[in-house]
Amino acid sequence: MADAVAPPVCINDTLTDDELRSILSRLESDKDKEVFGLVCKRWLHLQSTERKKLSARAGSHMLSRMAARFTRVLELDLSQSVSRSFYPGVTDSDLAVIAEGFKCLKVLKLQNCKDRGLALIGGGLPSLQSLDASYCRKLTDKGLSAVADGCHDLRSLHLAGCRFVTDGLLFSLSRNCKNLVELGLQGCTNISDSGLADLVNGCQHIRFLDINKCSNVGDVGISKVAEVCSSSLKTLKLLDCYKVGDESIFSLSKFCKNLETLIIGGCRDVSDESIKSLAAACKNSLKNLRMDWCLNISDSSLSCILTQCKNLEALDIGCCEEVTDTAFEDLRNGEIEFSLKVLKISNCPKITVSGINMLLNQCSSLEYLDVRSCPHVTKAGCDEAGLVFPEYCKVNFTGSLSEPDVLV
Repeated sequence: MADAVAPPVCINDTLTDDELRSILSRLESDKDKEVFGLVCKRWLHLQSTERKKLSARAGSHMLSRMAARFTRVLELDLSQSVSRSFYPGVTDSDLAVIAEGFKCLKVLKLQNCKDRGLALIGGGLPSLQSLDASYCRKLTDKGLSAVADGCHDLRSLHLAGCRFVTDGLLFSLSRNCKNLVELGLQGCTNISDSGLADLVNGCQHIRFLDINKCSNVGDVGISKVAEVCSSSLKTLKLLDCYKVGDESIFSLSKFCKNLETLIIGGCRDVSDESIKSLAAACKNSLKNLRMDWCLNISDSSLSCILTQCKNLEALDIGCCEEVTDTAFEDLRNGEIEFSLKVLKISNCPKITVSGINMLLNQCSSLEYLDVRSCPHVTKAGCDEAGLVFPEYCKVNFTGSLSEPDVLV
């Protein structure tokens, strides 16, 4: 008698939801995850409920449908909504839907939102950890303070271009958001030293602080941040903060031994002595240093940076007109190659091909060199001197090459 044929087994009858979720979690590409959801309605439902990130261009009706389908979304990006000419950003109605429908949300990126809607976020999403409302130009302390009051686990806040933000928000963050580690306030010109002092009274573990173009910030505020956040501060951006000078740099040298990125371009009162102290204090940690238009910088401090900061990867000394080839001479005595990848020396009229040659002899890792408007460093001059650049190094002689954004 022939063996009985086993009846076909349906995979949906065999595998539980948890087992299917385990399979889904092992799919690496987004395309494979989308294909998973095309098998049947059950698999589509599982794929939808397991989705963690959405980038949407949607109004309130579509957001409601998305909230019903994607119930476990952790990250929602609406920052591109402005590209739809018929829909000028995220409305209060949109934010009301988000606050009510995306209860698991931890990361939110917005475009052109206003205070009333943002207040709903503060009241509806207590688990929110990261908010990017950069260039929402109508936002004020009122809406943002509501977020601080309601989202006590907030860890990252980016508000570049929000020019109505004042010290009042920093006080709210200090009082309510003790876990804040990342704060971007580029162009928030109403921020002052007093606000920074209030901020770090409560937020004492700041790792990333961007106050580029905050022209009312000076040495008092920066010194306070350096002292309180000494062990945590890794990135500090102070572009065009013209009130910042040597006192700030000396404070960073004294307290912040783990500093990795420092942007002080346009801080014209910074001088050699404070930069020398920074080189000695952060010689093992400093990776990115931008000090273009620091007109008091000369060979002595730059030599210290180049010879002591062995882990330095990006350096911008553009328009530092007092720097000469002498800054590179001590490299010839170095026994260890350093890891510089990006060097920008545009508009440094006293640097010549000879200085570049001394640099190249000790730096085989260079990937981008900006020598625009350096009258003594031309392509013809480099070729004539027989300079050999690293294989993958892009040399910007005329401005025709795109610039890396590591020092922005």
